[in-house]
Amino acid sequence: MFLSRFRVNTARPGARRLLSSPQAMHAAVMSSFPHILPSDSPAPDAPRVLWRLDQRARAEVLLYVVSPDRPDMTHLVEQAGWPAVADPGNPGWQTRPYAPLLDGLAAGDHWAFRLTANPVHTIRRKEGEPRKLTAHLTPIHQMGWLLDEERQQRLGFRVCEKPADRRLLPEGTTHHKRPHPGDRYELAVRDARSLSFDKSRGSGGRRDKPVTVVTVTFEGRLEVTDPEALRRALTQGIGRARAYGCGLLTLAPVTRPARPTP
Repeated sequence: MFLSRFRVNTARPGARRLLSSPQAMHAAVMSSFPHILPSDSPAPDAPRVLWRLDQRARAEVLLYVVSPDRPDMTHLVEQAGWPAVADPGNPGWQTRPYAPLLDGLAAGDHWAFRLTANPVHTIRRKEGEPRKLTAHLTPIHQMGWLLDEERQQRLGFRVCEKPADRRLLPEGTTHHKRPHPGDRYELAVRDARSLSFDKSRGSGGRRDKPVTVVTVTFEGRLEVTDPEALRRALTQGIGRARAYGCGLLTLAPVTRPARPTP
């Protein structure tokens, strides 16, 4: 497995086109792996290509890709990078093996994490109607989706709770009918978006109904509970809409304050 990072040159027309369409970005990412055909589908339990866009500032957008094979992003550099400054020593992207992180996971480890996901649930609007897949739209429900105990157990981690002295609401507070999960857990919702785009053309040249995907970026801290399950989550993705930039969980070492010298 490999983890790659590509900085998008947001001043270029090709970059703006890719950033405006998850479908176009997905096609560009998959073109980094010439041996994978558009009709290929990964096996249910196999590692797959995952990607995510992180916007650190208005003009700083990073594309992260996790993949079973080493990518060749030359075409992305030509469309949306800095081809004039690329050379064999600096092709315009960085790729490193993912195995050291995956193999080093151990139960009890704490990590900072980031995940862009598509939190959804099924509801029945009227009695007798089939259940319909619907996006969670509020931060409380979006956090609840990730904090679900069964989901966390399946993914091999739990979101850490804040120390009691850092919680916004003390234990026993009752003036909130429903305390916000962010008061208790090391979890925040960033950059919630509703993406609407044309997926494909239907038969006869007509356009299919536009696809709408609600995405949310979670940031926080987690504790590893099942290393093997977490490895699957890191290499196979989490939730739905993985072709549209969702599902990629990344980990970073937790920065702890220095202990005072005795």
